[in-house]
This record gives sequence, structure tokens and C-alpha cells, in this order.
Amino acid sequence: MQTVRWMGLDVHAETVAVAIAERDGEPRSLGVIPNRPESIRKLILTHGPVDRLKVCYEAGPTGYVIYWQLVGLGVTCEVIAPSLVPTKPGDRVKTDRRDALKLVRCYRAGDLTPVWVPDAAHEALRDLVRAREAAKQDQLRARHRASKMLLRQGRRPPADTKPWTLRYREWLQGVHFEVPAQDAAWRDYVHEVEHMAERVARLERALDTAVEAPPPALRAVIDGLQALRGVARLSAVTIVAEVGELSRFDHPRQLMGYSGLCPREHSSGARQQRGGITKTGNAHLRRVVVEGAWHARYPPAVGPALRRRQATLDPAVIAIAGRAQHRLHGRYKKLLGRGKPKPQVITAVARELIGFIWAIGTHVERAQREAAALQRTA
Repeated sequence: MQTVRWMGLDVHAETVAVAIAERDGEPRSLGVIPNRPESIRKLILTHGPVDRLKVCYEAGPTGYVIYWQLVGLGVTCEVIAPSLVPTKPGDRVKTDRRDALKLVRCYRAGDLTPVWVPDAAHEALRDLVRAREAAKQDQLRARHRASKMLLRQGRRPPADTKPWTLRYREWLQGVHFEVPAQDAAWRDYVHEVEHMAERVARLERALDTAVEAPPPALRAVIDGLQALRGVARLSAVTIVAEVGELSRFDHPRQLMGYSGLCPREHSSGARQQRGGITKTGNAHLRRVVVEGAWHARYPPAVGPALRRRQATLDPAVIAIAGRAQHRLHGRYKKLLGRGKPKPQVITAVARELIGFIWAIGTHVERAQREAAALQRTA
């Protein structure tokens, strides 16, 4: 019977530090190899066979290229959450070689937490969603620069003009400064505002097209999540792109922890101390869920837009969404009545909203699997 060998990779843009460990004995370093497909393939073939190798590396800016290459070679590979790698407080020496040795030592001991690796469809959708989010952030910065220059110079729009409406942008085009240097700076700010608006519109059009491209099972989950009030198409696409299969979480509390919306705790003995949310999960998921939670301020209702989104959905999904409205609004009123600050109330409501997102997602995914099984047996 062949024994398993563990391998840890400390991956960088140009190099990969490698360490290997047998079932017994201390791990040993194999040095540094170039981060190139042929070098990694040679490494695996040298220390194979592939069915006795288990490889891990930390998630980072290099993405999942090595993961897919190793899986293609038949090697068991896991991508590890860097923030959950055990560290020694007194260890003040950090090198690539020591990082690879620590990684493989913890991997052999079972002390590492792997992350979910998106497939091609999820990764493509995630890249586009994050590009649109980055464009919105850049747009906000460009608008702030322009509005703050106006504020410094005492320029005010007409009294009945709302910021960043069409009329406001037309007024911006007519603003001029007497000093050429100042006017040049102002023209650049206005140009950047217009450029950011075009960029956001272009990415949103691409996102509308991309939503129709994923597999039917993925689109079914996106449609199902839109049954919830406060979760329109963009929010639903973001949730699916960031989380992947919702049924990979056995319980909604696991998804709540993944979002970073659970309170931190530092308790010992009879003393219990809880603080703010951990924020150690997926920040993109947390943002859209908190935005959706603000709709719990209003009494339960089904408006025209929500009715259109629910028109073709499973009645069971609509029933879950209805229970969500009553539960979340009641939670909002109860916590607000106890004197809790509104941001804390919305955070608590967002945490419960994740539970309903999990319920709808798992229901739709289970229905899709059952339909696929019936189609195969037909």
C-alpha cells in the first residue's frame, strides 16, 4: 500500500517555494522553482505518482491557475484560506522556505481550512461583478473630487437642482474658472466624471448579457433569489458569483460566518464579552446583503417590480420570500424599539436575511438536481 505524501507550495508571481512531508518525520524543503506550467508538471512527475500526492497553497493574487493545472494532472489539490493558517506569536522570521514548510506541516496535521474554488462560469461572473463594483467606487471618487472643488470655490448649483441628475451635469458643463490652471483642473474633473459614467454603463450592459450566459442551474438560483425584497438582479448575481453553490453550506449559520456578519466573542470562564461583527468573511457578499436589509424598514408588501420578478417562480420560493418580509420587518421594529442604533439593527437584520438567502438557494439547487436526475432516467 502506497503512503500519502503532502506538498506545500508558497506561490508568488515568478517563483514557487516547495516543501514536502511524508507520513512520518520532519517536512523538508525542495527549494524554489519557476512559476511556470512546465516546472510544476516536472515537480509533480518527479514526486508522484499523482494518486499519492496531496498539494496545497494559499489563496492569493495568482488565482487558481495552479489548482486547475494540478487537478488536470490528477493531483488532489486544495487552496487554503491565508487568514486561517495557524501562526506562532513569537515567530519573527518569515521566508518563502519557512512558509512552505509551515504550510505542509499544518496541511499534514489537518489544521488548514480550504476555500471554495469557483468553476469557469462562476469565476467569469465574479470578475465582471467586481469590475462593475470597482467602477462604481471610482465614479464616487470622481464625483467627490468635482463637488469638493466647487465647494472650495463657493460655486453652488441652482436651488432646485438635485446632485448628479441630468440637469446638474448640464450645469457642470457650463462652469468655468478665470485662472487657466484652475479651469484645466476643473475640465479634467468633469471629464473623469463623464468617463466613469460611461464605464459603469458599459459594464452594466455587459453584466446584463453575461447573466444569460451561465448554465440553467445557475440562472435558476439568480432568478430565485430575486423573490426577496431588496435583492434585485445585480444583488442576486453578486451573491451567486461570490458564494457559488449555496448548498455547500450545511447550515445557514455557516453562510453567516462566511459573510463576516457574526459578532466577535472573547469569553473566558464566567465572563462573556461580545463585540462588533468579525468582518472576516466575504466583503462583497456582506455589502450587498446589508444594502438589501435596509428594505426591512418598510412593512411587508409586494410592489410592481417585485411582483414581476416573482411572476414565474416556484410558489415555495415565493412563500419563503413572504416569510422573510414578515420576519425581517418584525425583527427591525423589535430591535429599534429596544433602543438599538439603526446600523446595528440593519446588521442584525442582514444576518437573518442571509438565512433566507440560504433557504431559497438550497431549495432551488435541490430542485435543479432532481430535475436533472429525472431527465437522465427518462
